Amino acid sequence: MKPPLVKIQDLYKDYLLPKRYLFQKAPVFRALHGINLELQRGESFGIVGESGCGKSTLARIVMALDEPTAGTVFFEGEDIFKISTARLKHARQNFQMVFQDPYGSLNPRKNILKIVCEPLETLKGKLSPAQKKERVGQILTEVGLNATDMDKFPHEFSGGQRQRIAIARALITRPALIVADESVSALDVSVQAQVLNLMMDLQEKYNLTYMFISHDLSVVEYITDKVAVIYMGQIVEQGTTKSLFQNPLHPYTKTLLRAIPDLNPLNKKKKKKAVIPLFEKTDASCCFLDRCNRATAACVKNMPKLLENQGHLVACFNVR
Repeated sequence: MKPPLVKIQDLYKDYLLPKRYLFQKAPVFRALHGINLELQRGESFGIVGESGCGKSTLARIVMALDEPTAGTVFFEGEDIFKISTARLKHARQNFQMVFQDPYGSLNPRKNILKIVCEPLETLKGKLSPAQKKERVGQILTEVGLNATDMDKFPHEFSGGQRQRIAIARALITRPALIVADESVSALDVSVQAQVLNLMMDLQEKYNLTYMFISHDLSVVEYITDKVAVIYMGQIVEQGTTKSLFQNPLHPYTKTLLRAIPDLNPLNKKKKKKAVIPLFEKTDASCCFLDRCNRATAACVKNMPKLLENQGHLVACFNVR
């Protein structure tokens, strides 16, 4: 088996709480708690979970935009937090990011030529203005825009077109990895489909690896090969997209999948009564203890480890 393109080992991230929160037990908020992941070259890996679970924090650390409290991130065998600043700057041409907001992620003062060719500054050999213009025109055409659009400014484009520009900026250096953080959540449904199809076509053309972060499970099911479910900074279930959606094992994964709207009026879902926690949660307890109807005394004492069960990795003592 080939070595992974990205390998994340025992990743932790703590944030200091403001003084007004110091009455709490801990002076820090733990956003990530022991994350372990591997991304193989050419695959699309989904990260799902509700807002605040640590998805975007993980994305920022993988992109070396934020440093972990503990743990390592290897990209093509190199620890990105131990290499020199100059080496990291050069390595950035191989991993790029597409942000959530297509309006806020593009500088309104710059035209599209300057925005898209900005990552080219990381290349060792500086390109001439003519070479930059040619390359930008080519990549704009590949993402479904016109080469003549490079002289325009962001306000002259729709939301979907702006996200295409953001994708063009990420692709301009021909990276191996693209981290897409909620990259279609701000778009209309019809535009979402266009952008997702574009990303899949580009993945096939350039053998791209995607880390696709989203809370929209229908999007994740459509575009990804594997999925990791995060709850309160911890991976609670991981597996191939098909098997995880067809046979979810962790109670939190099942809760997420039940939340997907069903457009068929004949499939009426019965509302279940809220689960009353039977146990008092401690720092050592399972992170899902206070929302779980399967909890036992063992869940109070320890957080279950992520172990293989029915073809998945699942962190639960009471898999059904």
